[in-house]
Amino acid sequence: MTSPAVEITVALVERLVRAQFPRWSELALDPVAESGWDNRSFRLGQDMVVRLPSAEPYATQVEREQLWLPHLASRLSQSIPLPLALGQPQFGYPWKWSVYRWVKGEIALPERIGSLPVFARDLATFLRSLHTAATEGGPISGPSTFHRGGSLAIYDSEARRAIASLAAQLDAEAVTSAWESALESQWAQQAVWVHGDMAAGNLLVTNGRLCGVIDFGQCCIGDPACDLVPAWTLFDEEGRGAFRAGIGLDRATWARGRGWALWKALIVAARLAETNAWEGKRCWSTIESVLSDHARTDA
Repeated sequence: MTSPAVEITVALVERLVRAQFPRWSELALDPVAESGWDNRSFRLGQDMVVRLPSAEPYATQVEREQLWLPHLASRLSQSIPLPLALGQPQFGYPWKWSVYRWVKGEIALPERIGSLPVFARDLATFLRSLHTAATEGGPISGPSTFHRGGSLAIYDSEARRAIASLAAQLDAEAVTSAWESALESQWAQQAVWVHGDMAAGNLLVTNGRLCGVIDFGQCCIGDPACDLVPAWTLFDEEGRGAFRAGIGLDRATWARGRGWALWKALIVAARLAETNAWEGKRCWSTIESVLSDHARTDA
């Protein structure tokens, strides 16, 4: 899931903006501190953000967002980025890139969230609005979305390799049981819109409440289970209960969502994947949350 990254500097982005969008060339340009992994982001003036894919596997996300975010925006319960311009490769930067409307808020770290149950209910409401949006013509899950919205079985061998490598550090039997529970079902209903990357870094808060959702680069039509990941990566037991009640999905989908959270935590813990520092620290607590929830709900 990784490839050689391109060095993206303020100087490069300034040249790109000046050459392709001269009307914005006098605006201040500053790196966004919490910029994410797939893209590098730069605040442009007060109301815009420039986002550039950091490596080739993420390059297809640009046109997906350009096409589909305007379609989704009016249907969702929270603010999302709206594309304002599409940039072209230039000055050695090899991919298309975007200018979006800036969405106000801070990354949803636990210490910034006022009430986890309230936040969980707000997030569930957002996801229900996304999962019920019209899907006609939408992009299908596949390699370009890293199979978000698709079958979790695509990562079976990777997950089992991680479990084997971590056998001395965790209860491999319990983890395998939780993983196999996630693989037992498939989404049998009509495919729905999914965000595909419900990481804390893509959720924004203001005054402790959810106020926006960003980074739709992996959005597609498919199984909503992948969007349930915050239940185990962000919420405590009370918040998880509020989220589950609010999202209203069946037990099998909940188990598959648990599998998505477990897969990512395992490959980060086993150092089979690179990720941001916060997710790296959270991988073990995510595994613990998954095992606890699996034991309680699937016993």
